[in-house]
Amino acid sequence: MEPFKSVYSPGLVSLIGRLMSRHWAGFNAGAFENAVLPGLEALELKARAQLIADALHAQLPGDAEERNRILTAVLHPDPLDHAAAPSDEDGICGWGILPLTMIVGQYGLDAFDSSMAALAEMTKRFSSEFGIRHFLLADQGRALAIMSRWVDDPNRHVRRLVSEGTRPRLPWAMQLPALRADPAPALPLLSRLRDDPEEYVRRSVANHLNDIAKDHPALVTCIARDWMDGADQPRRALLRHACRGLIKAGDADTLAVFGRMPPRLAPVVPRLSADRVGMGDDLTIAADLSSTTTEPQELTVDYVLHFRKANGQLSPKVFKGTVLTLEAGESREFRRTHRFREVTTRRHYPGQHAVALRVNGRDSDRVAFHLDCAAS
Repeated sequence: MEPFKSVYSPGLVSLIGRLMSRHWAGFNAGAFENAVLPGLEALELKARAQLIADALHAQLPGDAEERNRILTAVLHPDPLDHAAAPSDEDGICGWGILPLTMIVGQYGLDAFDSSMAALAEMTKRFSSEFGIRHFLLADQGRALAIMSRWVDDPNRHVRRLVSEGTRPRLPWAMQLPALRADPAPALPLLSRLRDDPEEYVRRSVANHLNDIAKDHPALVTCIARDWMDGADQPRRALLRHACRGLIKAGDADTLAVFGRMPPRLAPVVPRLSADRVGMGDDLTIAADLSSTTTEPQELTVDYVLHFRKANGQLSPKVFKGTVLTLEAGESREFRRTHRFREVTTRRHYPGQHAVALRVNGRDSDRVAFHLDCAAS
């Protein structure tokens, strides 16, 4: 299987050169290829896109308005269903768009409105979520004013760009310090998109709110509480995804928004299948959930592993368990199996670890176990 960076292949470079030559007589396709191909193989994905962008910019007109006209002319004619498709002789789409958005973002600020319009066209064939951040950083108010008109655009990709492009912590992208510090300017746009007919757009709104929750958790809880009023199932799903980090962390106020009140249970005592495990072994975690109330209760039950760190302290990580309705006086067993294996995001250390259950944000007492592994 080829590495993902291969989306920027010599074939794509040649295709881009042909398309540029077709739409601008001054473009030298051979010189463009000579500037890109010798160094392409050694680079990773984003560096390949930047190399292509730099080589294109070196040949395109210096006037941003004229440059935007050419970059828009080479786009694939399908503005809706080619965002995940490869570029072809009809035009550029998919990952081929990223270098174009780099050019507009990095060199198009002096033609602000024209460049924003070009990014709106490009996002229909891939996404302009990276390029548009240059404009938000340069003049947030002006950029948001333009994007506010896109909320009602008939194209779902443009509407999604309003939310995705303004995400303060967008992965792979430049962060937006002003919106991280004060997300209020983007909130009216998110509110207008919360009931968008496309799940694709609503998912972006949820991810944007999840970004905000990392810096302003109480604000997102307040938004969720407000938006829950009269919410249909799609909006409720949006809010649950938006609050996933807060729910996983056991934030009591957020859990209450979703009807998860403090649990009324007999003491929850986790039971472990072994008090000593090794890497590659399974550990089964079980506990009885016994209602002490005369009313049904909605419960979110996760398990929390307290991993031993290099300094001997324990660090908790929450793992998804289940969501259930416990009837009045009912008892039910919770059971999950965790396999200990090496992962790139966590280093395991031998010694005492612990596990607890988290029920509607409340943690049970911990139960200790010993993990045997090489402290590599």
